[in-house]
Order: sequence, then C-alpha cells, then structure tokens
Amino acid sequence: MNIAVIGTGYVGLVTGACFSELGVNVTCIDKDEDKIAGLTKGVMPIYEPGLEEIVAKNVKQRRLSFTTDLADAIQRSLVIFIAVGTPSQSDGNADLTFVREVAASIGRHLNEYKVIVTKSTVPMGTGAMVRRIIEENRAGSTPFSVASN
Repeated sequence: MNIAVIGTGYVGLVTGACFSELGVNVTCIDKDEDKIAGLTKGVMPIYEPGLEEIVAKNVKQRRLSFTTDLADAIQRSLVIFIAVGTPSQSDGNADLTFVREVAASIGRHLNEYKVIVTKSTVPMGTGAMVRRIIEENRAGSTPFSVASN
C-alpha cells in the first residue's frame, strides 16, 4: 500500500517514518524545497529520539521517500494524510489556510478512490470542510472518503 503524508513537521514526519517502519510505502511531501533536500540527505529538521535511525533505515529500504511533487504523491497513494501546520490565530482559533490549500490540491489531482485523513490539529467540522473543498475542486465524480486521526 502507498500512503502520502503532506507536511514534514513533528506530526507528518513522525507519522510517515512510523508507517514506513511498519512496512508501508510512504511518500512525505512538503513545499519547502530545502527541507525536502535535507531529508533526502538524512538531515532531520526536528529532534525525536530514534527518528533519524528509522528514517535512514526506511529510506535505504525504499519504503520512505521525500518530495515536493504533491500531484504525483496524491495520484500514487491510496491514503493521504493531511499533517500541515494549523497555527493559532490572534483569537486562538486554528488557522486552517494550509488545510484548505491541501484539500483543494487533493481535489484537483484525485484520479481514483482515496482515503483522506486529517491528522493536523483541527476543530470539529473540519472533515466536512475538507470533503466540500475536495468536491468543489475535483473533476468528475471520483469517489473518496474523509477520516480524522
């Protein structure tokens, strides 16, 4: 099975590394080209005990890869985790800008059935918002499911 994890911060990178350790083929995606270049060379942007070793092992075994090519990763994956930043706004609410952008991209590149999973810290109702955005941006009626983790 192929999964995509969009976002390579604490949540996304650890999620992708752990799934690859379980034997799943994982592509981690980020729009930060320098971060992806570093990860490809084994440079960790965060510290988590044991993460560097797990990443190195699974990259070597070709179960874990890193890219900025969101479209390709979406099209090749059955499950897509949204693990992008949701910083607090001045009123304390989560800023869902990046979640919205990713949902729209998923909709534009939906080529077959997918399971889209929100892993970012989001408020209630975000799944419905993600579903609506994907539906608004997809061509045709390609089926998909939305879940929260």
